[in-house]
Amino acid sequence: MSDSRNQPFISRRECMRLGIGATAGFAAGGIFGGITCAPSFATQNTKQPSATKSVAAVVTIYRHNSHADVILTKILEGWKHDGGPGPALKLASVYIDQMEGSEFGIELCRKHGVPICDSIEKAVTVNSDSIPVDGVLSIGEHGNYPLNDIGQQLYPRRRFMEEITAAFAKHERVVPVFNDKHLGPIWTDAKWMYDRARELKIPYLAGSSMPVGYRTSQIDLPLASPIEAAVGIGYGGLEIYGFHALEFYQSHVERRREAERGVKAVRFLEGPELWRAVDDGAISKPALDAAFSAVPKAGQPDMRQDKQAGLFLFDYVDGFTGAVLYLTCVGGTAIGLKLKGKSDPLSTAFDERTEPRYPHFAYLLKAIETMIYTGRPTYPVERTLLTSGVLDRALHSRSQQGKRLETPELEIRYQPVAYPHAPHIDLMAPVTR
Repeated sequence: MSDSRNQPFISRRECMRLGIGATAGFAAGGIFGGITCAPSFATQNTKQPSATKSVAAVVTIYRHNSHADVILTKILEGWKHDGGPGPALKLASVYIDQMEGSEFGIELCRKHGVPICDSIEKAVTVNSDSIPVDGVLSIGEHGNYPLNDIGQQLYPRRRFMEEITAAFAKHERVVPVFNDKHLGPIWTDAKWMYDRARELKIPYLAGSSMPVGYRTSQIDLPLASPIEAAVGIGYGGLEIYGFHALEFYQSHVERRREAERGVKAVRFLEGPELWRAVDDGAISKPALDAAFSAVPKAGQPDMRQDKQAGLFLFDYVDGFTGAVLYLTCVGGTAIGLKLKGKSDPLSTAFDERTEPRYPHFAYLLKAIETMIYTGRPTYPVERTLLTSGVLDRALHSRSQQGKRLETPELEIRYQPVAYPHAPHIDLMAPVTR
């Protein structure tokens, strides 16, 4: 159990600046540990809405520690999977694409009386002739699915979206939809999914827990920050974990001045060409060094000796240079940022806690819960669309020996929002419209 006496203390005013209520730190700290906020004498309404919203889930596989588990089990058994408090959501039905290997989830659904449907339409309609749920969670991650020739794992995210929206059209009702991780993963599929949501006017949220999870250090980066340069660092599988690093990066650099207008060209560099680009100043050396200092190390922590290093290098429409370096000598995801007029760069890394029960997914689920209750995306799905496209185009560049690919299709405009990350989100706060 967390001892609040050992937690950093910030004032009520600082809590308000971070976008949390006066009692938010107590709620977050009481569940997972974190910052403690000064108490307020104002009375806060902590009563949950009288009618709990219901969701249907469409998943690839529901095994222990799968994304289905670390999201859906929090609805069934609380934020910590221990029967304690959880989101104000009810799981009404589930479709499992790969039943073999899902014995863990099947047993949980039986325990909680959740019907497992044999089609996506039946899950969305809860075996009825209407759409009685308030939202749909599409979790197309994990399971046995093939890779294509450029290394993309062909999760059935588009198929899930096709069948979810077909049910909406048939039964003449739409509800908010959450898509776990990136869209696609193939660009044409990602764009189709986005366009389909816009066509039907579906409140659409997507992405991973990276933008909303914990950080190893707190950096002050409000909207319209004067960001001069930024370099991200990632690790793991180039496509599966590549999205994480890109999304973590984008969730920071979208806060630069003039908002977001998209990306006009993408390249993938490796080997001597990668380090030549670094030495020639194609990316910021201070930002790179700051990111590398922040990220956990693994093996021999010498990036220039990393034989599998790769660089996603991309040009934004506004002239900003995007750079995310993939290394095997690190064990995490980080970013370094250089601000105009500041001599010292900023840096932070994603704090990937695993206990209790991958708590960063609780904060992702809170963002989902917020959309279900408000009927509006908690933050722009265009961020996920843009990072999905950069990832797809970078993998194509890699397959073409680092060819620079012009990407007019990625000139995607959106207005970012100042949604906070953990623990500066009150998991127990009721969501109001």
